[in-house]
Amino acid sequence: MALPHATTTPPDVREPAFQPPRGTRARHKVGVRAPWWFVVPAISIYLFVVVVPSARGALFSFTDWNGLRPDWSFVGLDNYASVFSDRTARDALVNTLVLAAVAMVVQNVVGLLLALGVNSMVKSRYVLRVIFFAPVVLTPLVAGYVWSFLLSPNGAINEALHAVGLGGLAHDWLGDPDTALYAIVLEIVWQFAGYSMVIYLAGLQAIPAEVLEAATIDGAGPWSKFRRVVLPLLNGAVVINVMLCLIGGLKQFDQVMAMTGGGPGTATETISTAIYKSAFSLGDFPFSIALAVVMTVVIAVLAAVQFRLTQRKVS
Repeated sequence: MALPHATTTPPDVREPAFQPPRGTRARHKVGVRAPWWFVVPAISIYLFVVVVPSARGALFSFTDWNGLRPDWSFVGLDNYASVFSDRTARDALVNTLVLAAVAMVVQNVVGLLLALGVNSMVKSRYVLRVIFFAPVVLTPLVAGYVWSFLLSPNGAINEALHAVGLGGLAHDWLGDPDTALYAIVLEIVWQFAGYSMVIYLAGLQAIPAEVLEAATIDGAGPWSKFRRVVLPLLNGAVVINVMLCLIGGLKQFDQVMAMTGGGPGTATETISTAIYKSAFSLGDFPFSIALAVVMTVVIAVLAAVQFRLTQRKVS
């Protein structure tokens, strides 16, 4: 009885590989893209509300327009030259940089310490988180007025100093040019340290527990563990907090107007308050617009730096 032939496939004959429909592989790599006209309404609104008014305002910084009459003429860079030659503008620029730098450092240090505290196993940590974050939800103008009363010569802070026998330290905190700017920094840190705390707290909770346990097993103490393990892993949170604090300090307006109005003299004048006074008190709109353009350029540069650093840490 003959056995049936075993069917074999010649070695040079292979099944054709499956070919997906044309364009499928490209779509899989690139992803589905929404039609470009989906963004037209949003872009149109943004152009109408932000870009066009900003461009027109920047154009008026090169003119002598008084804000009322329809006719004006170009004056070139005269307004920008006045920004760097005017004493009030120079004082405002220096005060803004000092306020932003000091507030950035103190707010980040306080925010990090608060985050480390409420990240522990303290039973009241959830209540403390709410308490420390509560000032953030206040309107900056309201918080500024509250602190102006607290720091007044007969305010609660001086009264408390007298009550504990430290009346010699009582001071006109907002009336002294040497302390007024730092009193504003104190109010800013009090209000926004909770904001920095939340960002640092998110970074701390993202650190794997195994990493900290390994550092403890290796014999690292609390300070060594913080400096060599925790702080490097918080680098992204540090970058974000530093840049947000710096940008917020550079455009500071509400607290200054509520607490000192830029005084005494020009001791607490900032770029934002100088813009407001030049435009609406003195009527020098081109000069105020030039100040605003300078501030916008500085903030834009810092925002670009923040974006690049953040992208680098994420990647």
